[in-house]
Amino acid sequence: MCSLHPPSARRWDGSYACTPQRRTLRVAPESANRLLRCGQSARCRECGNPIEWYLCSDERLVRLHPQELPVAHVPESRRWHVSSGVAHPSGDGSNWCRLAHALLCPARPAPPSAPQLSALRRSLALRTRRLVDAGVFAPSAASSNGLAPGETACRQTRPIVQLLYLLYLASHHVDDIQCVSQTRRRVRCTAKVLGSDTLTGFWTLMPVNMHSGQLALPSGVMAVYSLSALPYQEQLRWRAQRCTQHANTPTAGDLTVADWELFDPLRHHEHIRTRLPPRGRRPGLGGQAPRRGRS
Repeated sequence: MCSLHPPSARRWDGSYACTPQRRTLRVAPESANRLLRCGQSARCRECGNPIEWYLCSDERLVRLHPQELPVAHVPESRRWHVSSGVAHPSGDGSNWCRLAHALLCPARPAPPSAPQLSALRRSLALRTRRLVDAGVFAPSAASSNGLAPGETACRQTRPIVQLLYLLYLASHHVDDIQCVSQTRRRVRCTAKVLGSDTLTGFWTLMPVNMHSGQLALPSGVMAVYSLSALPYQEQLRWRAQRCTQHANTPTAGDLTVADWELFDPLRHHEHIRTRLPPRGRRPGLGGQAPRRGRS
């Protein structure tokens, strides 16, 4: 005998009957801690809305909107899809696709090529306003940091750091880089990598090195926070993004991946600063390494 009632979405004990979709885990090749990951969850520093970091086929990171959208609402040139933990800038033939967060971020100008996404942008802008009113999120603007108008061009919200003979783009200011280790209470360590008792780097002006076949940028030099004068073990500590206490505790696990991103002059040209930070706002004043360049 067949039941006349439609199948329920829950079992008799109240649990959901649907099977959750499996997500492929992947090891980030540039991560020092080798954590398994699939879409590292985070929040946009400009608007405070949730995002997901994915690796592309060329090993660069991209920020995607955490939810899928119908392909009818997204232009064909703006579609993304995720396969085996890797993001691809195209559609996969289905009726759903992913979208880069930069296209929806309310803190950025609306692109003219996607007017059909204006409703979603307004909802994200409303969420940003609620976060700001509740005091949970503070926009990363020059006015919120208390900078003078003449210091806006020198402020390094995402500085370029020279570490182990490579150039990286930091996710936060040098003073605000947080340790990624897990404490005994299973929460992220609140200590900073640049402590009051640690060796500091120095700000210097370096030429913008371009790869072969790339066009030259208008600016010939850029401000870099160099850690090359520090001992090798100290540079490893910075690369692992650990505080001094957890650097001496190798058994402590990492709660998240390191925020370093390999610097590319073309993709990260908006973060290039041609002047050194003001002397009163430079991290590591009075450090062991000499300073180069002029303020």
